[in-house]
Amino acid sequence: MSSKLKNAERLERKQQKADAGIMSERHPDVASVIIFMNYYHGSSAQVIMQRTVNFFPGSATYFNMECMKRDCIDGGFNLEPVIAKMVKGRLKSAKGELACAGKDSPGHARIGYKISIKYNNTSR
Repeated sequence: MSSKLKNAERLERKQQKADAGIMSERHPDVASVIIFMNYYHGSSAQVIMQRTVNFFPGSATYFNMECMKRDCIDGGFNLEPVIAKMVKGRLKSAKGELACAGKDSPGHARIGYKISIKYNNTSR
């Protein structure tokens, strides 16, 4: 991927992150979200990277994790629908797997994730 295209993609992600708003505004009942991820190459069972991402009330609510493949185009792992469903149902944990949404080569990467959400002590 050309550096010009990569820079444009990086700027677009930065704007999306800014547009996402902050946790305390979008999800005022949430104290924290912790996402544990194992990255895999294609259908391999071997973990190539482990990553933990923490979100707090002042964090941007941008839950689209980047693909680690250098030349992946428009890829990543969108955990927004998973987290929105968890918050709506006030679920404390969930786990699953997502394939990269990149356009260059379907199935080139995937993640296994576990999400933990802590809620503020507020009544509904």
